[in-house]
Amino acid sequence: MFAFVGYIVHANGITWPWAMTLAGDPFPKVSSAPEAWDAIPESAKLQIVLFIGFLEYWREVASGTHYMKGGKIGYFPPFDAKYIPGGALNLYNPFPRKDIAVMTDADKERRLVSEINNGRLAMIGIFGFISEGAVEGSVPALKGIIPHYDGDFMAPFATNFFPTP
Repeated sequence: MFAFVGYIVHANGITWPWAMTLAGDPFPKVSSAPEAWDAIPESAKLQIVLFIGFLEYWREVASGTHYMKGGKIGYFPPFDAKYIPGGALNLYNPFPRKDIAVMTDADKERRLVSEINNGRLAMIGIFGFISEGAVEGSVPALKGIIPHYDGDFMAPFATNFFPTP
């Protein structure tokens, strides 16, 4: 879902009001979301990928039984202050609300199904944006709305940092 929302935000030129880098570089002013990705430094891209990798790692090591082996589907373990200095906001209920903490199992199941379906719809949406950007007219509803992108969607980094044979 982050990709879908991020695409919409960047396609509309919305950026933070402060500098993008510690060197004071501003956020790129571009006409499409993929061009914004191309314009940020490689180190920023790597930082984003490593953060998502950390979240995946945390899910695997801190949730007990894996969901493919009988664990709870959709569960993301809370962050523990003993591992993260200063603690961290939990992803599901970052500012603890009593109505979320006391939900029935049926409500939790209904919200999990909604979240999974929203994620599926967001994946369809982001691929629709990417398809229309790559091949104009491939998504008739987006024709003329999504600008053409000449770059390569499948090459997220300008340089390959893996050794080549």
